[in-house]
Amino acid sequence: MTTTGPVVAGRSLHKRFVPKPPAAAVHALDDVSLEIPAGTLTALVGPDGAGKTTLLRLMAGLMRADSGELRVLGIDVSADPQAVQDRISYMPQRFGLYDDLSVQENLDLYADLHGVPRDRRRERYARLMEMTDLGRFTDRPAGKLSGGMKQKLGLACTLVRSPDLLLLDEPTVGVDPLSRRELWEIVQQLVDEERLSVIVSTAYLDEAERCSHVFVLHGGKLLAQGAPAELRDRADGLCFVATPPGDEPPRLLQARLLDARQEIVDAVPQGGEVRFIRREATGEARLDELLEGAHAEPVAPRLEDGFMTLLRTQASHDEDTTPAAMPATPRQDAGQPGEVVIEVKDLVRRFGDFVAVASTSFSVRRGEIFGLLGPNGAGKTTTFRMLCGLLPASGGQLRVAGVDLRHARAQARQRIGYVSQKFALYGNLTVRENLSFFGGAYGLRGAKLRDRMDTVLRQFDLAHSLDSPSGQLPGGYKQRLAMATGLLHEPEILFLDEPTSGADPLARREFWRRITALAEGGTTVVITTHFMEEAEYCDRIVIQDAGKVLAIGTPQEVRAQALGDDREKRIDMEQAFIGIVEKARRKVRAEVPA
Repeated sequence: MTTTGPVVAGRSLHKRFVPKPPAAAVHALDDVSLEIPAGTLTALVGPDGAGKTTLLRLMAGLMRADSGELRVLGIDVSADPQAVQDRISYMPQRFGLYDDLSVQENLDLYADLHGVPRDRRRERYARLMEMTDLGRFTDRPAGKLSGGMKQKLGLACTLVRSPDLLLLDEPTVGVDPLSRRELWEIVQQLVDEERLSVIVSTAYLDEAERCSHVFVLHGGKLLAQGAPAELRDRADGLCFVATPPGDEPPRLLQARLLDARQEIVDAVPQGGEVRFIRREATGEARLDELLEGAHAEPVAPRLEDGFMTLLRTQASHDEDTTPAAMPATPRQDAGQPGEVVIEVKDLVRRFGDFVAVASTSFSVRRGEIFGLLGPNGAGKTTTFRMLCGLLPASGGQLRVAGVDLRHARAQARQRIGYVSQKFALYGNLTVRENLSFFGGAYGLRGAKLRDRMDTVLRQFDLAHSLDSPSGQLPGGYKQRLAMATGLLHEPEILFLDEPTSGADPLARREFWRRITALAEGGTTVVITTHFMEEAEYCDRIVIQDAGKVLAIGTPQEVRAQALGDDREKRIDMEQAFIGIVEKARRKVRAEVPA
Protein backbone atom coordinates (compact mmCIF):
# COMPACT_ATOMS: atom_id res chain seq x y z
CA MET A 1 0.00 0.00 0.00
CA THR A 2 1.50 3.35 -1.04
CA THR A 3 1.22 6.53 0.98
CA THR A 4 0.49 9.89 -0.64
CA GLY A 5 1.71 12.93 1.24
CA PRO A 6 4.05 12.85 4.25
CA VAL A 7 4.82 9.53 5.92
CA VAL A 8 4.53 11.31 9.29
CA ALA A 9 2.69 14.55 10.03
CA GLY A 10 2.50 15.96 13.56
CA ARG A 11 0.81 19.12 14.77
CA SER A 12 1.35 20.74 18.21
CA LEU A 13 2.30 17.49 19.94
CA HIS A 14 2.53 17.54 23.73
CA LYS A 15 3.58 14.69 26.02
CA ARG A 16 4.13 15.02 29.77
CA PHE A 17 5.34 12.44 32.28
CA VAL A 18 4.60 12.80 35.98
CA PRO A 19 7.09 10.73 38.04
CA LYS A 20 6.80 10.02 41.74
CA PRO A 21 7.57 12.95 44.08
CA PRO A 22 9.88 14.71 44.72
CA ALA A 23 10.86 14.59 41.03
CA ALA A 24 9.15 17.27 38.92
CA ALA A 25 6.96 16.62 35.89
CA VAL A 26 8.86 16.17 32.63
CA HIS A 27 7.66 17.78 29.40
CA ALA A 28 8.99 15.15 27.01
CA LEU A 29 7.40 16.89 23.99
CA ASP A 30 6.36 20.53 24.03
CA ASP A 31 4.40 21.83 21.02
CA VAL A 32 6.28 19.78 18.38
CA SER A 33 5.13 20.01 14.75
CA LEU A 34 6.83 18.23 11.86
CA GLU A 35 6.33 16.64 8.45
CA ILE A 36 8.48 13.80 7.08
CA PRO A 37 8.29 12.93 3.36
CA ALA A 38 7.92 9.31 2.24
CA GLY A 39 10.81 7.31 0.82
CA THR A 40 13.52 9.20 2.72
CA LEU A 41 16.06 8.61 5.49
CA THR A 42 15.34 11.04 8.33
CA ALA A 43 17.22 11.61 11.60
CA LEU A 44 16.03 12.76 15.02
CA VAL A 45 18.94 14.19 17.01
CA GLY A 46 19.32 15.99 20.32
CA PRO A 47 20.83 15.76 23.80
CA ASP A 48 19.85 13.15 26.34
CA GLY A 49 16.22 13.67 27.35
CA ALA A 50 15.41 15.72 24.25
CA GLY A 51 12.28 13.68 23.43
CA LYS A 52 13.57 11.53 20.55
CA THR A 53 12.44 8.16 21.94
CA THR A 54 9.09 9.59 23.08
CA LEU A 55 8.42 10.88 19.57
CA LEU A 56 9.30 7.52 18.00
CA ARG A 57 7.03 5.69 20.45
CA LEU A 58 4.17 8.03 19.57
CA MET A 59 4.76 7.28 15.87
CA ALA A 60 4.73 3.55 16.64
CA GLY A 61 1.41 3.82 18.44
CA LEU A 62 2.94 2.60 21.71
CA MET A 63 1.84 5.68 23.64
CA ARG A 64 -0.60 8.51 23.07
CA ALA A 65 0.09 12.25 22.96
CA ASP A 66 -1.59 14.37 25.66
CA SER A 67 -2.66 16.78 22.95
CA GLY A 68 -2.04 17.53 19.30
CA GLU A 69 -2.52 15.48 16.14
CA LEU A 70 -0.23 12.79 14.71
CA ARG A 71 -0.83 10.99 11.43
CA VAL A 72 1.44 8.11 10.37
CA LEU A 73 1.05 6.71 6.83
CA GLY A 74 -2.05 8.87 6.59
CA ILE A 75 -3.64 7.22 9.66
CA ASP A 76 -4.59 9.00 12.87
CA VAL A 77 -2.32 6.96 15.16
CA SER A 78 -4.21 7.99 18.29
CA ALA A 79 -7.54 6.77 16.88
CA ASP A 80 -6.25 3.53 15.31
CA PRO A 81 -2.77 2.54 16.56
CA GLN A 82 -3.20 -1.07 15.40
CA ALA A 83 -3.68 0.02 11.78
CA VAL A 84 -0.35 1.84 12.00
CA GLN A 85 1.42 -1.06 13.72
CA ASP A 86 0.25 -3.43 10.97
CA ARG A 87 2.25 -1.39 8.44
CA ILE A 88 5.41 -0.33 10.32
CA SER A 89 8.42 -1.99 11.91
CA TYR A 90 9.98 -0.57 15.07
CA MET A 91 13.38 -1.48 16.54
CA PRO A 92 13.74 -0.06 20.07
CA GLN A 93 17.08 0.53 21.79
CA ARG A 94 16.89 -2.83 23.55
CA PHE A 95 15.49 -5.16 20.94
CA GLY A 96 14.24 -8.44 22.41
CA LEU A 97 16.25 -11.30 20.96
CA TYR A 98 16.00 -14.74 22.57
CA ASP A 99 19.55 -15.77 23.45
CA ASP A 100 18.78 -19.50 23.68
CA LEU A 101 17.18 -19.57 20.23
CA SER A 102 19.26 -19.77 17.07
CA VAL A 103 19.39 -17.02 14.45
CA GLN A 104 16.88 -18.95 12.34
CA GLU A 105 14.59 -19.63 15.29
CA ASN A 106 14.53 -15.93 16.20
CA LEU A 107 13.59 -15.07 12.61
CA ASP A 108 10.84 -17.72 12.60
CA LEU A 109 9.47 -16.48 15.92
CA TYR A 110 9.14 -12.89 14.71
CA ALA A 111 7.68 -14.04 11.40
CA ASP A 112 5.04 -15.98 13.36
CA LEU A 113 4.31 -12.95 15.56
CA HIS A 114 3.83 -10.74 12.49
CA GLY A 115 1.80 -13.35 10.60
CA VAL A 116 4.21 -13.58 7.66
CA PRO A 117 2.86 -16.34 5.33
CA ARG A 118 5.09 -19.40 4.92
CA ASP A 119 5.32 -19.02 1.15
CA ARG A 120 6.79 -15.52 1.48
CA ARG A 121 9.38 -16.31 4.17
CA ARG A 122 11.98 -18.08 2.02
CA GLU A 123 12.47 -15.09 -0.29
CA ARG A 124 12.41 -12.61 2.61
CA TYR A 125 14.88 -14.61 4.71
CA ALA A 126 17.27 -14.94 1.76
CA ARG A 127 17.18 -11.18 1.25
CA LEU A 128 17.78 -10.44 4.93
CA MET A 129 20.62 -12.95 5.26
CA GLU A 130 22.32 -11.46 2.21
CA MET A 131 22.04 -7.91 3.56
CA THR A 132 23.21 -8.76 7.09
CA ASP A 133 25.76 -11.45 6.13
CA LEU A 134 24.28 -13.73 8.80
CA GLY A 135 23.56 -16.61 6.42
CA ARG A 136 26.57 -18.54 7.77
CA PHE A 137 25.28 -18.34 11.33
CA THR A 138 21.65 -19.43 11.10
CA ASP A 139 22.24 -22.31 13.54
CA ARG A 140 24.17 -20.25 16.09
CA PRO A 141 22.36 -19.24 19.31
CA ALA A 142 21.71 -15.49 19.41
CA GLY A 143 23.44 -15.32 22.79
CA LYS A 144 26.69 -16.45 21.14
CA LEU A 145 26.72 -13.60 18.62
CA SER A 146 28.88 -10.50 18.99
CA GLY A 147 27.20 -7.20 19.81
CA GLY A 148 27.28 -6.02 16.21
CA MET A 149 25.85 -9.29 14.92
CA LYS A 150 23.06 -9.12 17.51
CA GLN A 151 22.13 -5.65 16.26
CA LYS A 152 22.04 -6.93 12.67
CA LEU A 153 19.89 -9.88 13.73
CA GLY A 154 17.57 -7.49 15.58
CA LEU A 155 17.22 -5.44 12.41
CA ALA A 156 16.55 -8.60 10.37
CA CYS A 157 13.84 -9.69 12.82
CA THR A 158 12.31 -6.22 12.62
CA LEU A 159 12.18 -6.58 8.82
CA VAL A 160 10.79 -10.13 8.50
CA ARG A 161 7.78 -8.44 6.95
CA SER A 162 8.09 -5.64 4.38
CA PRO A 163 7.02 -2.47 6.25
CA ASP A 164 5.98 0.87 4.78
CA LEU A 165 7.90 2.67 7.54
CA LEU A 166 10.91 1.62 9.61
CA LEU A 167 11.56 3.29 13.00
CA LEU A 168 15.02 2.79 14.53
CA ASP A 169 15.82 4.06 18.03
CA GLU A 170 19.62 4.51 18.33
CA PRO A 171 20.40 1.25 16.50
CA THR A 172 24.21 1.57 16.75
CA VAL A 173 24.64 2.18 20.49
CA GLY A 174 27.37 -0.15 21.81
CA VAL A 175 28.38 -1.20 18.30
CA ASP A 176 31.97 -1.04 17.02
CA PRO A 177 32.88 1.08 13.94
CA LEU A 178 32.99 -1.91 11.56
CA SER A 179 29.54 -3.14 12.57
CA ARG A 180 28.21 0.43 12.62
CA ARG A 181 29.31 0.90 9.01
CA GLU A 182 27.68 -2.41 8.01
CA LEU A 183 24.39 -1.49 9.72
CA TRP A 184 24.24 1.82 7.90
CA GLU A 185 24.98 0.13 4.58
CA ILE A 186 21.95 -2.10 5.18
CA VAL A 187 19.71 0.87 6.04
CA GLN A 188 20.90 2.85 3.01
CA GLN A 189 20.31 -0.18 0.79
CA LEU A 190 16.70 -0.41 2.03
CA VAL A 191 16.11 3.27 1.24
CA ASP A 192 17.79 3.18 -2.18
CA GLU A 193 16.43 -0.14 -3.49
CA GLU A 194 13.06 -0.49 -1.77
CA ARG A 195 12.22 3.22 -1.33
CA LEU A 196 11.55 2.41 2.31
CA SER A 197 10.84 5.35 4.62
CA VAL A 198 13.25 5.22 7.58
CA ILE A 199 13.26 7.43 10.68
CA VAL A 200 16.24 6.96 12.99
CA SER A 201 17.13 8.59 16.30
CA THR A 202 20.85 8.83 16.95
CA ALA A 203 23.37 10.42 19.31
CA TYR A 204 26.06 10.31 16.59
CA LEU A 205 26.03 13.30 14.28
CA ASP A 206 28.16 11.62 11.62
CA GLU A 207 25.26 9.18 11.21
CA ALA A 208 22.71 11.98 10.94
CA GLU A 209 24.87 13.53 8.22
CA ARG A 210 23.89 10.57 5.99
CA CYS A 211 20.21 11.53 6.17
CA SER A 212 18.26 13.73 3.78
CA HIS A 213 16.53 15.60 6.61
CA VAL A 214 17.42 16.21 10.27
CA PHE A 215 15.20 17.31 13.15
CA VAL A 216 16.99 18.75 16.22
CA LEU A 217 15.13 18.30 19.53
CA HIS A 218 16.10 19.82 22.87
CA GLY A 219 14.14 19.74 26.12
CA GLY A 220 11.08 18.45 24.28
CA LYS A 221 11.07 21.32 21.77
CA LEU A 222 11.91 21.24 18.08
CA LEU A 223 14.85 23.66 17.78
CA ALA A 224 15.62 23.30 14.08
CA GLN A 225 15.07 21.17 11.02
CA GLY A 226 16.44 20.92 7.52
CA ALA A 227 18.95 19.18 5.30
CA PRO A 228 22.36 18.52 6.91
CA ALA A 229 23.88 21.27 4.77
CA GLU A 230 21.40 23.84 6.15
CA LEU A 231 22.29 22.96 9.75
CA ARG A 232 26.03 22.91 8.98
CA ASP A 233 25.79 26.49 7.70
CA ARG A 234 25.07 27.73 11.24
CA ALA A 235 28.79 27.24 11.97
CA ASP A 236 30.08 28.47 8.60
CA GLY A 237 33.24 30.56 8.95
CA LEU A 238 33.63 29.71 12.66
CA CYS A 239 35.37 26.31 12.49
CA PHE A 240 39.11 25.78 12.85
CA VAL A 241 41.65 23.01 13.38
CA ALA A 242 44.58 23.76 15.71
CA THR A 243 47.83 21.81 16.01
CA PRO A 244 49.07 21.68 19.64
CA PRO A 245 52.61 22.99 20.07
CA GLY A 246 55.41 20.55 20.91
CA ASP A 247 54.35 17.35 22.65
CA GLU A 248 51.25 18.81 24.31
CA PRO A 249 48.41 16.22 24.25
CA PRO A 250 45.46 17.49 22.19
CA ARG A 251 43.11 16.98 25.16
CA LEU A 252 44.93 19.69 27.16
CA LEU A 253 44.46 22.27 24.39
CA GLN A 254 40.85 21.12 24.08
CA ALA A 255 40.26 21.54 27.82
CA ARG A 256 41.72 25.05 27.75
CA LEU A 257 39.45 26.01 24.87
CA LEU A 258 36.34 24.44 26.42
CA ASP A 259 36.93 26.36 29.64
CA ALA A 260 36.83 29.64 27.67
CA ARG A 261 33.07 29.42 27.40
CA GLN A 262 32.62 33.10 26.49
CA GLU A 263 34.83 32.77 23.41
CA ILE A 264 34.63 29.13 22.29
CA VAL A 265 31.49 27.21 21.32
CA ASP A 266 33.06 23.74 21.17
CA ALA A 267 36.36 21.90 20.96
CA VAL A 268 37.19 18.23 20.34
CA PRO A 269 40.39 16.25 19.57
CA GLN A 270 40.64 15.05 15.98
CA GLY A 271 43.51 13.23 14.30
CA GLY A 272 46.15 14.59 16.68
CA GLU A 273 44.77 18.12 16.39
CA VAL A 274 41.88 20.01 18.01
CA ARG A 275 38.82 21.04 16.05
CA PHE A 276 37.07 24.05 17.58
CA ILE A 277 34.30 26.55 16.92
CA ARG A 278 34.80 30.14 18.02
CA ARG A 279 32.03 32.57 18.80
CA GLU A 280 31.49 35.30 16.20
CA ALA A 281 32.49 38.06 18.64
CA THR A 282 35.82 36.45 19.58
CA GLY A 283 38.68 38.71 18.48
CA GLU A 284 41.92 37.47 16.93
CA ALA A 285 44.03 38.68 19.88
CA ARG A 286 41.93 36.75 22.40
CA LEU A 287 41.98 33.66 20.18
CA ASP A 288 45.79 33.78 19.94
CA GLU A 289 45.95 34.07 23.73
CA LEU A 290 43.81 30.92 24.15
CA LEU A 291 45.77 28.92 21.59
CA GLU A 292 49.11 29.62 23.35
CA GLY A 293 51.19 29.09 20.24
CA ALA A 294 49.03 26.44 18.55
CA HIS A 295 48.67 27.05 14.82
CA ALA A 296 45.03 27.22 13.66
CA GLU A 297 43.57 26.92 10.16
CA PRO A 298 39.93 27.41 9.06
CA VAL A 299 37.98 24.31 7.98
CA ALA A 300 34.55 23.64 6.50
CA PRO A 301 31.80 22.96 9.07
CA ARG A 302 30.31 19.53 9.79
CA LEU A 303 26.78 18.77 10.92
CA GLU A 304 28.10 18.31 14.47
CA ASP A 305 29.52 21.85 14.36
CA GLY A 306 26.13 23.27 13.39
CA PHE A 307 24.46 21.15 16.06
CA MET A 308 26.80 22.35 18.82
CA THR A 309 26.44 25.97 17.72
CA LEU A 310 22.66 25.64 17.85
CA LEU A 311 22.68 24.03 21.30
CA ARG A 312 25.17 26.51 22.77
CA THR A 313 23.01 29.36 21.49
CA GLN A 314 19.99 27.76 23.15
CA ALA A 315 21.98 27.26 26.37
CA SER A 316 22.73 30.98 26.53
CA HIS A 317 18.95 31.59 26.56
CA ASP A 318 18.26 28.86 29.14
CA GLU A 319 21.14 27.74 31.35
CA ASP A 320 24.80 27.34 30.50
CA THR A 321 25.50 23.66 29.82
CA THR A 322 29.19 24.18 29.10
CA PRO A 323 31.32 22.00 31.41
CA ALA A 324 32.70 24.07 34.24
CA ALA A 325 36.45 24.41 34.51
CA MET A 326 37.90 21.70 36.72
CA PRO A 327 41.37 22.51 37.98
CA ALA A 328 43.38 19.40 38.63
CA THR A 329 43.91 18.48 42.29
CA PRO A 330 47.21 16.59 42.57
CA ARG A 331 46.92 13.24 44.31
CA GLN A 332 48.87 12.86 47.54
CA ASP A 333 49.88 9.36 46.42
CA ALA A 334 50.85 10.49 42.91
CA GLY A 335 54.10 8.50 43.03
CA GLN A 336 56.84 8.86 40.46
CA PRO A 337 56.12 10.19 36.95
CA GLY A 338 56.09 7.30 34.46
CA GLU A 339 55.72 4.69 37.20
CA VAL A 340 54.05 1.51 35.89
CA VAL A 341 50.81 0.84 37.78
CA ILE A 342 49.39 -1.92 35.54
CA GLU A 343 51.62 -4.68 34.20
CA VAL A 344 50.20 -7.36 31.88
CA LYS A 345 52.42 -10.18 30.60
CA ASP A 346 51.25 -13.06 28.39
CA LEU A 347 47.70 -12.77 29.72
CA VAL A 348 45.38 -15.62 28.69
CA ARG A 349 41.70 -16.26 29.30
CA ARG A 350 39.95 -19.41 28.12
CA PHE A 351 36.28 -20.35 28.25
CA GLY A 352 36.42 -24.10 27.75
CA ASP A 353 38.14 -24.65 24.40
CA PHE A 354 37.58 -21.04 23.32
CA VAL A 355 40.51 -18.64 23.80
CA ALA A 356 39.02 -15.17 24.41
CA VAL A 357 42.38 -13.49 25.16
CA ALA A 358 45.61 -14.91 23.78
CA SER A 359 49.03 -14.03 25.23
CA THR A 360 48.39 -10.28 25.65
CA SER A 361 51.08 -7.99 27.07
CA PHE A 362 51.13 -4.23 27.82
CA SER A 363 51.73 -1.78 30.67
CA VAL A 364 50.00 1.39 31.87
CA ARG A 365 51.77 4.29 33.59
CA ARG A 366 50.51 6.44 36.47
CA GLY A 367 48.34 9.35 35.36
CA GLU A 368 47.93 7.90 31.88
CA ILE A 369 44.65 7.59 29.97
CA PHE A 370 44.84 4.16 28.35
CA GLY A 371 42.27 2.94 25.82
CA LEU A 372 41.21 -0.65 25.11
CA LEU A 373 39.70 -0.78 21.62
CA GLY A 374 38.39 -3.57 19.44
CA PRO A 375 35.39 -4.84 17.48
CA ASN A 376 32.52 -6.55 19.29
CA GLY A 377 33.76 -9.99 20.37
CA ALA A 378 37.45 -8.99 20.13
CA GLY A 379 38.33 -9.87 23.74
CA LYS A 380 38.67 -6.33 25.09
CA THR A 381 35.79 -6.67 27.57
CA THR A 382 37.29 -9.92 28.86
CA THR A 383 40.68 -8.18 29.23
CA PHE A 384 39.00 -5.25 30.96
CA ARG A 385 37.18 -7.50 33.44
CA MET A 386 40.44 -9.28 34.31
CA LEU A 387 42.16 -5.90 34.92
CA CYS A 388 39.33 -4.91 37.29
CA GLY A 389 39.60 -8.16 39.24
CA LEU A 390 36.10 -9.20 38.15
CA LEU A 391 37.32 -12.25 36.19
CA PRO A 392 40.28 -14.52 36.94
CA ALA A 393 42.96 -15.03 34.30
CA SER A 394 43.65 -18.50 32.90
CA GLY A 395 47.36 -17.76 32.56
CA GLY A 396 50.04 -15.08 32.48
CA GLN A 397 50.94 -12.30 34.91
CA LEU A 398 48.72 -9.39 35.95
CA ARG A 399 49.64 -6.72 38.49
CA VAL A 400 47.39 -3.74 39.23
CA ALA A 401 48.35 -0.99 41.72
CA GLY A 402 51.22 -3.16 42.92
CA VAL A 403 48.98 -6.16 43.64
CA ASP A 404 49.11 -9.56 41.90
CA LEU A 405 45.53 -9.97 40.72
CA ARG A 406 45.88 -13.72 40.35
CA HIS A 407 46.22 -14.04 44.12
CA ALA A 408 44.80 -10.88 45.77
CA ARG A 409 41.90 -9.53 43.73
CA ALA A 410 39.99 -8.24 46.78
CA GLN A 411 42.99 -6.22 47.97
CA ALA A 412 43.42 -4.61 44.55
CA ARG A 413 39.75 -3.66 44.30
CA GLN A 414 40.17 -1.28 47.28
CA ARG A 415 42.53 0.79 45.15
CA ILE A 416 40.49 0.97 41.96
CA GLY A 417 37.20 2.54 40.86
CA TYR A 418 34.85 1.00 38.33
CA VAL A 419 32.04 2.46 36.20
CA SER A 420 30.13 -0.09 34.14
CA GLN A 421 28.51 0.48 30.76
CA LYS A 422 25.03 -0.15 32.17
CA PHE A 423 23.72 1.83 35.13
CA ALA A 424 24.56 -0.45 38.05
CA LEU A 425 23.44 1.59 41.06
CA TYR A 426 20.20 1.18 43.02
CA GLY A 427 17.44 2.92 41.10
CA ASN A 428 15.03 3.02 44.05
CA LEU A 429 17.60 4.74 46.29
CA THR A 430 18.17 8.49 46.14
CA VAL A 431 21.43 10.07 45.05
CA ARG A 432 22.31 10.65 48.72
CA GLU A 433 21.49 7.05 49.69
CA ASN A 434 23.53 5.56 46.85
CA LEU A 435 26.58 7.65 47.74
CA SER A 436 26.23 6.82 51.43
CA PHE A 437 25.81 3.09 50.74
CA PHE A 438 28.74 2.75 48.35
CA GLY A 439 30.93 5.02 50.49
CA GLY A 440 30.33 2.62 53.40
CA ALA A 441 31.15 -0.34 51.15
CA TYR A 442 34.49 1.34 50.40
CA GLY A 443 35.16 1.74 54.13
CA LEU A 444 34.36 5.45 54.44
CA ARG A 445 32.70 6.53 57.71
CA GLY A 446 31.61 9.65 59.60
CA ALA A 447 33.26 12.95 58.74
CA LYS A 448 35.42 11.40 55.99
CA LEU A 449 32.34 10.03 54.19
CA ARG A 450 30.49 13.34 54.52
CA ASP A 451 33.50 15.26 53.21
CA ARG A 452 33.90 12.96 50.20
CA MET A 453 30.18 13.07 49.44
CA ASP A 454 30.23 16.88 49.53
CA THR A 455 33.26 16.89 47.20
CA VAL A 456 31.80 14.63 44.52
CA LEU A 457 28.39 16.32 44.73
CA ARG A 458 30.07 19.63 43.88
CA GLN A 459 32.37 18.08 41.30
CA PHE A 460 29.54 16.44 39.38
CA ASP A 461 26.86 19.09 40.02
CA LEU A 462 24.49 16.66 41.75
CA ALA A 463 23.52 18.65 44.86
CA HIS A 464 20.16 19.72 43.43
CA SER A 465 19.29 16.02 42.77
CA LEU A 466 20.33 14.81 46.21
CA ASP A 467 16.93 13.45 47.22
CA SER A 468 15.81 12.25 43.77
CA PRO A 469 15.59 8.48 43.16
CA SER A 470 18.57 7.66 40.96
CA GLY A 471 16.44 5.56 38.62
CA GLN A 472 14.45 8.68 37.69
CA LEU A 473 17.49 10.77 36.75
CA PRO A 474 18.13 11.65 33.07
CA GLY A 475 20.79 9.48 31.43
CA GLY A 476 23.50 12.12 31.66
CA TYR A 477 22.93 12.57 35.39
CA LYS A 478 22.94 8.80 35.94
CA GLN A 479 26.38 8.76 34.37
CA ARG A 480 27.52 11.60 36.66
CA LEU A 481 26.27 9.67 39.70
CA ALA A 482 28.02 6.49 38.58
CA MET A 483 31.27 8.45 38.18
CA ALA A 484 30.81 10.13 41.56
CA THR A 485 30.26 6.76 43.23
CA GLY A 486 33.30 5.23 41.55
CA LEU A 487 35.49 8.11 42.76
CA LEU A 488 34.24 8.37 46.35
CA HIS A 489 37.17 6.45 47.81
CA GLU A 490 39.73 8.35 45.66
CA PRO A 491 40.97 5.31 43.72
CA GLU A 492 44.42 5.28 42.16
CA ILE A 493 43.04 3.72 38.98
CA LEU A 494 39.63 4.33 37.39
CA PHE A 495 38.18 1.73 35.01
CA LEU A 496 35.48 2.95 32.61
CA ASP A 497 33.54 0.47 30.47
CA GLU A 498 32.04 2.27 27.46
CA PRO A 499 30.89 5.12 29.73
CA THR A 500 29.59 7.37 26.93
CA SER A 501 27.73 4.71 24.94
CA GLY A 502 24.73 6.49 23.42
CA ALA A 503 25.67 9.86 24.93
CA ASP A 504 25.19 12.99 22.84
CA PRO A 505 28.11 15.34 21.99
CA LEU A 506 27.29 17.73 24.86
CA ALA A 507 27.44 14.92 27.42
CA ARG A 508 30.62 13.51 25.89
CA ARG A 509 32.43 16.87 26.11
CA GLU A 510 31.42 17.26 29.76
CA PHE A 511 32.50 13.72 30.58
CA TRP A 512 35.94 14.04 28.99
CA ARG A 513 36.61 17.43 30.55
CA ARG A 514 36.27 15.70 33.92
CA ILE A 515 38.48 12.76 32.87
CA THR A 516 41.18 15.13 31.63
CA ALA A 517 41.19 16.86 35.04
CA LEU A 518 41.46 13.51 36.87
CA ALA A 519 44.43 12.44 34.74
CA GLU A 520 46.15 15.80 35.29
CA GLY A 521 45.81 15.18 39.02
CA GLY A 522 47.56 11.78 38.76
CA THR A 523 44.62 9.34 38.54
CA THR A 524 45.20 6.56 36.01
CA VAL A 525 42.26 5.94 33.68
CA VAL A 526 41.62 2.77 31.66
CA ILE A 527 38.69 2.98 29.26
CA THR A 528 36.94 0.82 26.69
CA THR A 529 35.02 2.58 23.94
CA HIS A 530 33.48 1.99 20.53
CA PHE A 531 33.47 5.71 19.77
CA MET A 532 36.80 6.32 18.05
CA GLU A 533 36.81 10.08 18.65
CA GLU A 534 37.42 9.16 22.30
CA ALA A 535 40.62 7.31 21.46
CA GLU A 536 42.08 10.74 20.63
CA TYR A 537 41.88 11.64 24.34
CA CYS A 538 44.10 8.69 25.29
CA ASP A 539 47.85 8.82 25.85
CA ARG A 540 48.11 5.31 24.42
CA ILE A 541 45.71 2.74 23.04
CA VAL A 542 45.68 -0.96 22.28
CA ILE A 543 43.56 -2.48 19.49
CA GLN A 544 42.52 -6.12 19.90
CA ASP A 545 40.70 -8.55 17.64
CA ALA A 546 40.09 -12.28 18.06
CA GLY A 547 41.83 -12.03 21.44
CA LYS A 548 45.12 -10.77 19.97
CA VAL A 549 46.83 -7.37 20.11
CA LEU A 550 46.94 -5.79 16.63
CA ALA A 551 48.36 -2.38 17.57
CA ILE A 552 49.62 -0.52 20.61
CA GLY A 553 50.99 2.99 21.00
CA THR A 554 50.01 6.64 21.00
CA PRO A 555 47.09 7.63 18.74
CA GLN A 556 49.66 9.16 16.37
CA GLU A 557 51.67 5.91 16.26
CA VAL A 558 48.54 3.83 15.62
CA ARG A 559 47.43 6.13 12.80
CA ALA A 560 50.93 5.83 11.32
CA GLN A 561 50.69 2.00 11.50
CA ALA A 562 47.37 2.13 9.63
CA LEU A 563 48.82 4.38 6.93
CA GLY A 564 51.90 2.22 6.30
CA ASP A 565 53.99 3.86 3.59
CA ASP A 566 51.33 6.46 2.74
CA ARG A 567 52.37 8.86 5.52
CA GLU A 568 51.22 12.01 3.69
CA LYS A 569 47.55 11.04 4.00
CA ARG A 570 45.57 12.34 7.01
CA ILE A 571 43.16 9.95 8.69
CA ASP A 572 41.16 9.98 11.90
CA MET A 573 41.14 7.21 14.50
CA GLU A 574 38.02 5.51 13.11
CA GLN A 575 39.66 5.13 9.71
CA ALA A 576 42.83 3.84 11.37
CA PHE A 577 40.87 1.36 13.49
CA ILE A 578 38.94 -0.04 10.53
CA GLY A 579 42.10 -0.25 8.40
CA ILE A 580 44.10 -2.14 11.05
CA VAL A 581 41.31 -4.61 11.87
CA GLU A 582 40.43 -5.31 8.23
CA LYS A 583 44.09 -5.82 7.29
CA ALA A 584 44.55 -8.34 10.14
CA ARG A 585 41.39 -10.21 9.16
CA ARG A 586 42.46 -10.41 5.51
CA LYS A 587 45.77 -11.88 6.64
CA VAL A 588 44.01 -14.52 8.75
CA ARG A 589 41.73 -15.47 5.85
CA ALA A 590 44.71 -15.75 3.51
CA GLU A 591 46.44 -18.15 5.91
CA VAL A 592 43.43 -20.48 6.15
CA PRO A 593 43.81 -23.43 3.72
CA ALA A 594 41.23 -23.46 0.94
